[in-house]
Amino acid sequence: MSEWVIGVIGGSGLYAIDALEDAQWIAVKSPFGTPSDEILCGRIGSVQVRFLPRHGRGHPLTPSAVNARANIDALKRAGCTDILAISAVGSLSEDLPPGRFVTVDQFIDRTSARPSTFFDVGFVAHVGFADPTCPRLSAMAAEAVRAAGGEASEGATYIAMEGPQFSTRAESRMYRQWGAHLIGMTGLPEAKLAREAELPYALLAMVTDYDAWREGEAAVSVDAVVAQMQDNSALARKALTAFVRALPERRTPSPIDTALDDAVITNPDKFDRTLLVKLDAVAGRLLGRI
Repeated sequence: MSEWVIGVIGGSGLYAIDALEDAQWIAVKSPFGTPSDEILCGRIGSVQVRFLPRHGRGHPLTPSAVNARANIDALKRAGCTDILAISAVGSLSEDLPPGRFVTVDQFIDRTSARPSTFFDVGFVAHVGFADPTCPRLSAMAAEAVRAAGGEASEGATYIAMEGPQFSTRAESRMYRQWGAHLIGMTGLPEAKLAREAELPYALLAMVTDYDAWREGEAAVSVDAVVAQMQDNSALARKALTAFVRALPERRTPSPIDTALDDAVITNPDKFDRTLLVKLDAVAGRLLGRI
C-alpha cells in the first residue's frame, strides 16, 4: 500500500465517492469530545482515504458547533498523513466567480467562540503558522481540479467568520479592503489544529456566491449557496479522485511533519500529565522523545 493516508474533510456532496473501494464507516473516539461523524474509510487504488463530514451527515452542526479539535484528533488516530479540506466559500473578488475552485494560502481569523489549540495550561506550545497551508498539497489539489475539467485559481486569503449569519454589506466591503479574497465559516480553527497535529493541510475552496459587497445585487442566501454547491459537487468528487490517483508513489517528508519541534515552552517539571495523555495522538511523535 501507499505511504500516503489522505484525510478528507468535506460536505454532503462528497459522501458518494465513486472511486472509493472497501468503504466502511468507522467510529473513532477522541479525548477532545465527539467528532462530527464517523469516518468513511476506504481506498482509491493503493492510497488509503479517510473522509470526515465536517458538519455531520445531513448537516446538523452549525459552524461554531463543529468540534474541530475532535475531528483533527480523530483523523490523526485514523492514521492520516495529510489532510485535504474542501469547503464552500463566498468570493470577495471579481476574479473568483461562483463555480471557481481556489486553493487557500493565507487566513484572517475572525472567529471568537471556538477552541483553537490542543495545548493548555501545563503544556504550552507555540506552533509556527506564518504559512498556514501545505504548498505541495495545494498545488496538487489545483492541478486535480483542472484534470477533472474545472477551473482552479491558486493562492488566496480566506477570512474565517464566526457565523452562522452571513456578512453585513459593511463587513463584506471591509474584508475586501483588508485584502481577503474568500470568506467562510469553517477554515479556522481547523487549519491551526492540523498544524499542531503535524498534519500537512490544504484547503480547496469552492466559490458559491459573491457574499454581500456587490452594489445592486442580492446578498448571499442559503438557496443560492446550496444550488451552486450541487453544481460543484460532481466536479469536487472527480477532482478528489484525480488528486489521490496523482499522488507520488513515495511520500517524501514535509517540514510540517515536525511542526512541534522547538514549539513547546513549558519546563518538563511543570508538565500536566493528564493533558499529555490526551495528546497521545496529536503529539505522540514529540511525546515519545520527552
